[in-house]
Amino acid sequence: MNQFYSARDAAEIVGVDESRVRYWAQTGFIGPSARPDGRAAYTFEDLIGLKAAKALLDRGLTLQRARKSVAALRSKLPELRQPLAHLRVVVERDGGQLMVLAEGGAFEPISGQLLFDFDLETLAGQAAELHPPPTDSQTAYNWFCRAVELEAGDLGDAEPARSAYRRALELDPLLAAAHTNLGAIHHRTGNLGEARTSFEQALLLDPDQPEARHNLANLLDELGETEQAIAEWCRVLNSSPDFGDAHFNLSMALHRGGQTGRSRTHLERYLELDSTGEWAEQARNFL
Repeated sequence: MNQFYSARDAAEIVGVDESRVRYWAQTGFIGPSARPDGRAAYTFEDLIGLKAAKALLDRGLTLQRARKSVAALRSKLPELRQPLAHLRVVVERDGGQLMVLAEGGAFEPISGQLLFDFDLETLAGQAAELHPPPTDSQTAYNWFCRAVELEAGDLGDAEPARSAYRRALELDPLLAAAHTNLGAIHHRTGNLGEARTSFEQALLLDPDQPEARHNLANLLDELGETEQAIAEWCRVLNSSPDFGDAHFNLSMALHRGGQTGRSRTHLERYLELDSTGEWAEQARNFL
């Protein structure tokens, strides 16, 4: 019988903060692959992938490069849902590139550049020199995690989390996920102009981040720019076809525009993905 794990369980097993596990899933790096009873859950294979991801990031690989490398591996090896769970990967000392070791050679996933037998000993030596993880409690990432925790405990006062996200961005203006989450707070508190700016900045830094694009689509729809919102939701689903909320919101927008066939298709897909979700009963009644 398959065993499934929540984000909290996975974080405890792997030895990282739950906020980091959720952040990795949010940014499309590595997330849960199972949906028992319609809810996202981690499998044992996912846990192996998470442990490998933690090791690579601890060795100095940036999250952006790690995410792009994993996306490239999924494209090249579509049969591997979690490539980090199945492949032997290392991090070079110079440049912090991820390399996949294979029989007879090695390759860099993003460019496809090959290294042959005579390079492997050198590569292995470089990979052995680990970079320690940051320890400064005031790093941008730690402020980001603090902001996530403050949001989870928000009792109507969004300002502490907003301030923490802003502090993270002062330290690292390129932290796309902080722009996304800050934009969500602006949206929730009625600062629509600032929300749009934050989402667009997040996508400028990280065009492949589905959460930012989904949030931007919601905002555009609210502002009456429905056609542009539909285009953004379609972009979300092109890159993240299992993004349930995008299916639901796109369905509603298509229905308002008279495209009932397409609307029904996306609504049915939403229910396949999240049969007990926030809008599941509404979706079934609507159908």
